[in-house]
Amino acid sequence: MSGKRRRMPVLAARQHRSGSVLMGILVLALAAAWAVQHATSAADYDSSATNRLSLVWAALFFVFMAQTLMYHLERPRRLTPRLARQLDELHVSILVPAYNEDPGYLRLGLESFLRQTRMPDSVHIVDDGSTSSDYAEIRDWWAWAAREAGITTTWQRVPNGGKRHAQAHAVRVSPEADIYITCDSDSCFAPNAVAEALAPFARPRVQSVAGIVIATNNRANLLARVTDLWFTTTQLVDRSGQSAVGAVMVNSGPLAAYRAGIIRDNLGSYLNETFMGRPVMFSDDSLLTLYAQERGLTVQQPSAVVFTAMPEKWSHFSRMYLRWMRGSTIRSVWRMKYLSPARPAFWLHMLRWFQMFLVQMVTVWLLVVEPIAFDNLPPASLLWVPFLIGWAQGLRYLGVIRSDERIRSRALTWLMMPLAIVMAWTALRWLRWYGIATCARTGWGTRQNGAEVSLGVPAAAPPVEPPVTKLYDLESENTLEIALPAR
Repeated sequence: MSGKRRRMPVLAARQHRSGSVLMGILVLALAAAWAVQHATSAADYDSSATNRLSLVWAALFFVFMAQTLMYHLERPRRLTPRLARQLDELHVSILVPAYNEDPGYLRLGLESFLRQTRMPDSVHIVDDGSTSSDYAEIRDWWAWAAREAGITTTWQRVPNGGKRHAQAHAVRVSPEADIYITCDSDSCFAPNAVAEALAPFARPRVQSVAGIVIATNNRANLLARVTDLWFTTTQLVDRSGQSAVGAVMVNSGPLAAYRAGIIRDNLGSYLNETFMGRPVMFSDDSLLTLYAQERGLTVQQPSAVVFTAMPEKWSHFSRMYLRWMRGSTIRSVWRMKYLSPARPAFWLHMLRWFQMFLVQMVTVWLLVVEPIAFDNLPPASLLWVPFLIGWAQGLRYLGVIRSDERIRSRALTWLMMPLAIVMAWTALRWLRWYGIATCARTGWGTRQNGAEVSLGVPAAAPPVEPPVTKLYDLESENTLEIALPAR
């Protein structure tokens, strides 16, 4: 392929911690509490119903405030020079399974490995029998670029067997690895992602590390914006709270790191998981996280950021979300069966189900039972509660500073939180319960006919010179030239 290729900017991001974010969350939470109190007093409930609802609202706000405290306790692991030198001695292997991926996104991700401040020692790509492309040009370029950068690499093309089997092929050719970093074929690492993902492993008890996933295509359309807002907020709220006690329950596919023994020692059960007699083809990241939980701490490193392609069409999004909900149901069964009650992850898992059922019961009571049985519609002021809480938690989204987007654009996305709330309370709620009811359908369901999201640029390009790379400094807003480490 010839011609010029539009160059993507170097994507970088960091989390900005500010006391003003916490204050904003508390103010919006208090406003939500006031709305509840006003609605309860204004409604024509009898005294017993008012007392019951008051207890329920108090329980929900207690959970909300406890969650707020927990996710503000999360801190990225900082390294001393001595610990950094120790971690540099670890052999880090990146596993890249690819199936019908857009060539532009695949190349963008491979280029990001060459820009790391801490280079990976090896990268292993497995083409899982793609039918849309053989990636010949990308493969030839990558072999040259990896060699120039001093990165050991393999590129295998194998019969289609699913993501887990593709990862297993990569594991088998990297027996020297101390740390495995798993990613997707559309993952684009921020320049310090590998270094930051390694930092928590300075603690011997840490078994896995989750990165923060944000959208490469967050401004493609309204769905991509709202999905990026919802997904980023979920990570920086739910998962940050779990990380504060070393009990992250699900790592994300675009960026996660594991001690090598977690994957090697469980490879047999990982490849042969079944549920109700059927092989499970999805929820691989949550299963690896469960293996890690059984051995020690599972944490999130909010300074390890990866960009990935979010769905741009509802059909793609709904299939992805259904797969998540089915996998979440299966994984809940395994947590109940295999996790010890002595581990915080067990109780956080129970709390999540309690919270989900409590919210569902309150919703049905207010919107169905009261109007039909007692002819008592809930006051309009009650409608503000989910939006105020959503905006409060969504302030965490504004704390992610990106090199490719100005704060006013992110503020515009944050203001769209009511759309995310409405989507969560309608379509996603139905999909959740449908996913729970159909959890025995364990097929993957996407990319059967090729990539569903395209970068929109050709895959071929003039060679990237590995010895020198340009990084965008988020603090000074300058572009820096940094020499890659000699190998």
